[in-house]
Amino acid sequence: MPTHVLAEDYGDEAGALLAFLEAQRGGLRRALMGLTDAQAAERPSASELSLAGLVKHAAETEQGWLETAQQRPRSVARTPETWHLSFRLEDGETPAGVLEFWDGVARRTEEFIRSVPSLNDTFPLPAMPWFPDGARQSMRWLLLHLIEEMARHAGHADIIRESLDGKTAFELVDEERKAQV
Repeated sequence: MPTHVLAEDYGDEAGALLAFLEAQRGGLRRALMGLTDAQAAERPSASELSLAGLVKHAAETEQGWLETAQQRPRSVARTPETWHLSFRLEDGETPAGVLEFWDGVARRTEEFIRSVPSLNDTFPLPAMPWFPDGARQSMRWLLLHLIEEMARHAGHADIIRESLDGKTAFELVDEERKAQV
């Protein structure tokens, strides 16, 4: 990981997990830095993945898990026939718009996690063939799963970005730090 995650207040497990989640989100966001919308939509490898599509997928996935944990219906329902659309920008969508949407999702995730009495609190998993019947997971599991999901796609983003213009995650972190000064 090219960034250092600052230590949480002693004993603030939720804060620590949220910080690691944000660090992984940052890897995906940074991969778009300095690119045009056309570059963000390019698919420079054998995969169908683009940076813009990965960011959209990450945002939709986080929102879906947040809504599942809140026991609310998913606002973006994907079927096997529309699953591929979570990895592509559709008409009217832009990388900037998807990033803005994800910022709102991230804010809602933190607000929700900070509002639950305990990371041991559970929620039911949806009825899917890959989940055991009647399975429940903890809020801790939710955060760890989101970290896993974002880290996986941040790695994909690193490869795609380097394929586009040769920039590595370390270079992008350095550029981001310089821009913040």
